[in-house]
Amino acid sequence: MKLNLFSKISIKTLLFFCFFGISLSANENIEEKVKKLTLELRCMTCQNQSVYDSDADFSNDIKNLVKNKFEEGESEYEIKKFLAERYGEYILFRPFFNYNNLFLWGFPFILLTISLFFLIFKTRKK
Repeated sequence: MKLNLFSKISIKTLLFFCFFGISLSANENIEEKVKKLTLELRCMTCQNQSVYDSDADFSNDIKNLVKNKFEEGESEYEIKKFLAERYGEYILFRPFFNYNNLFLWGFPFILLTISLFFLIFKTRKK
């Protein structure tokens, strides 16, 4: 009889720790995702500070919004897209690679090509 009572208590205890262990692990996972994403977002009220590092009301609202979106099951890309539509791509430290930003992403390579061409042209002339 005591063995049966002991086994019931140990099984309940084991299930209790498993349930809360998984719950805590999932919560930590969401917190890590929120931290990673908010480090990539620019605070609109601070000067070039990430949302994660800022203590402004705007940043706290964005942190809560991102956390809620992750809990709803949205991906990082969907959250970034939502925030970019709402606040503009200025909120992203690394803007999306699309037709509107093609010149922004290609300008360093264009500048490098022109400078190499100019360098080769000048050295051959001499």
